[in-house]
Amino acid sequence: MRRVRFLAVLALVAASVLALALRPGASSFAQAPTPPATPSTPPAAPAAPQVDWNAVQIKTDQVAPGIYMLTGRGGNIGVCVGDDGAFLIDDQFAPLSDKIKAAVAALTDKPIRFIFNTHLHGDHTGGNENFGKAWTVIVAQNNVRRRMSVDQVNALTGRTTPASPAAALPIITFEDSVTFHMNGYTELAFHVAPAHTDGDAIVRFVEANVIHMGDCFFNGRYPVIDVPAGGSIGGMIAATERAMPLMDDKTKVIPGHGPLGDKASLWAFHDMLVAVRDKIQPMVTAGKTADEIVAAKPTAAFDATWATDSTSAARFVRVVYSDLSRKK
Repeated sequence: MRRVRFLAVLALVAASVLALALRPGASSFAQAPTPPATPSTPPAAPAAPQVDWNAVQIKTDQVAPGIYMLTGRGGNIGVCVGDDGAFLIDDQFAPLSDKIKAAVAALTDKPIRFIFNTHLHGDHTGGNENFGKAWTVIVAQNNVRRRMSVDQVNALTGRTTPASPAAALPIITFEDSVTFHMNGYTELAFHVAPAHTDGDAIVRFVEANVIHMGDCFFNGRYPVIDVPAGGSIGGMIAATERAMPLMDDKTKVIPGHGPLGDKASLWAFHDMLVAVRDKIQPMVTAGKTADEIVAAKPTAAFDATWATDSTSAARFVRVVYSDLSRKK
């Protein structure tokens, strides 16, 4: 019986992959998990108990024909629908899965065939288990599965989060890139150098001129950079610079967090990152402590645009300090 079930599952996955004509050699079925070389920040914590999930509404905005952005609580979701089924980018938190399914069902009567995780954090992968149990194929960069497969230890806070359940893990992984051919579009996903984490991937809908940046782009707010999971401010800057040549003035850019953006808003984010790094680096080199650098307010010129509350600027400065001050 177990063998029959295994063969049935294997056949389903293989059929889905072949039907979408994934580029040969671009992706691979995930291998046995390998613990990450360095401690990782746990997936972004599932929402606190006080969150009223019933009050969370999923908003749908059309980005291009057949392509939408869903917002609720957590990372922005990309959706592509058409005759081939639904392709999702990220899935927010588990308690929202039914609402997300309903939002997609309002766009298409086709099944959700694929979910692509832009990175490991729980506000982007929290629904994986629910969708995985419903036979949706989950795809991500190799490092996402590796980190989700083992207990996640945050070296900064000491907090440990258990490994994700098997149904939540990506079952197809890739190293550099993977291409989907679905609903009349070419969806090219490519790994970027350690940026927000070490498993970030950007997804480009080539013909639609739409790019989903994941958490390599926070629109209108200071970013989170998961340094223990391999992230760095230099990598964030590099990720924006890699995506920029793929854009023109009409490109729609879905950020990991914040409103729909464009090339100009991504440039503004890039320039802020560069300026903040260049202000903090000399202070780190001079031996200043994190508290001293926070007190110097190196983000003051940007806070009116990028700070979302009274503490977000200081948090961002401390994260940048932890990156620039570590031994490399």
